[in-house]
Amino acid sequence: MSQELINQLLEMGFDKSRAELAAKRSDGLPDAMDWLEKTQDTPLDELLEEEASGASITRAEDGTVAMSLVCNECGKKFRSQGEAEFHAGKSGHTDFAESTEEIAPLTEEEKKKRLEELRERVKAKRAGQAVVDKEEQKRNDKIRQKATKESQEAKEELQRKEQIKEAAKKRQEKLDDIEAKKRIKAKIEADKEERRRKAEEAKAAREGRSIPATTTVPTPAPAAARPAATHNEARLRLQTPSGNVMKTLPADTTLFEVKQLLESENGLSVTKFAQNFPRKVFEGVDLGKTLKEAGLVPSAVLIVQ
Repeated sequence: MSQELINQLLEMGFDKSRAELAAKRSDGLPDAMDWLEKTQDTPLDELLEEEASGASITRAEDGTVAMSLVCNECGKKFRSQGEAEFHAGKSGHTDFAESTEEIAPLTEEEKKKRLEELRERVKAKRAGQAVVDKEEQKRNDKIRQKATKESQEAKEELQRKEQIKEAAKKRQEKLDDIEAKKRIKAKIEADKEERRRKAEEAKAAREGRSIPATTTVPTPAPAAARPAATHNEARLRLQTPSGNVMKTLPADTTLFEVKQLLESENGLSVTKFAQNFPRKVFEGVDLGKTLKEAGLVPSAVLIVQ
């Protein structure tokens, strides 16, 4: 077995075990290349088992040394069993015999030509394998892209559902806020109506008359219709942390209503009102007083706190 031949086969990229078998079963590099090409699809275990069994033809039937093999179907001669097996694989011929006729060795030019042909075959085979690998890579890339796309679509669908859920939550919060404001407004109106009723009852008591329980106290005319000289309006200058706010309100507006108005229109958080001249602080139950009751008619300056 030529170590040089094995090294040449290793340099060409063949497996070491197959290269060693090729060196044993062939005569020179072209022969080895033919054998390797012919047995490329045969499992290595089978090749090793065949080698261990010594299944090779080395002698003719009369005991003479066989110098070559001949195909009885086409008459072609071969230097080695590897060449004969390769020919059988390609042609389908099965009738071979040993021959004592020695085949003339290849010339250097023929060896070079044969070697070049074998290298071209190896090159073409590797190019073909590269194309197969490239196509396989494309298929794998498509599979990965599809998986990535499906994952992204699932993520986007989840985000869309979360956005819908968040929007529904905000709509509900807005509706709840509107309902809360309606309840506050209704409470304010009810308080105003109760104050009017009590005032009417007090007036009727002073005049010595009574008001039937079913009597509905008429709602006062809009402030805009009242003459300015009646002082039924209060002009307020409200000093807030963000600047002065001017308001003209009916005299029977409560400080609580002023507080609600500032919170809804100006986004302020109001707890009390203060007056410097005279010094007064309106908070707690004092917020139930009307502007007239608090002495803020016809005009006043209040510090919002």
